[in-house]
Amino acid sequence: SSSSAASEVYKRQIITVGREFGSGGREIGRKLAEKLRFAYYDHEIVVEIAKRTDLATEYIQSVEEKRPFPLMSITTGHTFWASPNPVMDQQLEVLKTESVIIKEVAEKSDCVIVGRCADYVLRDEEPFRIFLYAELEFKMKRCRERGDDAKKMSDRELQRHMAQIDKKRAEYYAFLSGQKWGAKENYDLCINTSTADEDKIVNSIAELYR
Repeated sequence: SSSSAASEVYKRQIITVGREFGSGGREIGRKLAEKLRFAYYDHEIVVEIAKRTDLATEYIQSVEEKRPFPLMSITTGHTFWASPNPVMDQQLEVLKTESVIIKEVAEKSDCVIVGRCADYVLRDEEPFRIFLYAELEFKMKRCRERGDDAKKMSDRELQRHMAQIDKKRAEYYAFLSGQKWGAKENYDLCINTSTADEDKIVNSIAELYR
């Protein structure tokens, strides 16, 4: 019918970017959004959560990094605790609010969303799902170029730090989706960012996407 054809024409274009820590996902996602003239969401989601929950952005970021893992689903978990657990309730509120915001921004305009399991949260919208990874040496070099904390770490300390962050991302992705984070079958495009500069990668993705 003409109405269904129109809905196809105006379907929002959504790109989600999963990434290993240090692979350049944030910068590549931002540049891709600029090139395609899409809205870009990353830290902006944290700011919006803070507005809605009256929680500090630093606390929200710490929740995102640690990710609580109750045995039940995020949407119903807080009702199953045998005794009140205000800390867990607050953490679950952050994650539930995050999912709501991701769905809202995806409805507003064409967009690129980095991290936060957006590929799974928006699965019914059939986003174009990208996963970025890189060689260890590349990621370590990149972290040291962009962060004072990383500069102070030994190689062993930095490797451990990076591994811990990626482990939390993988655990949360598995908890939410039941799928393996970074597994090629869960994405439309996987790229090793060690092999080319950011602009070349962005141009290639944009050309493929168009």
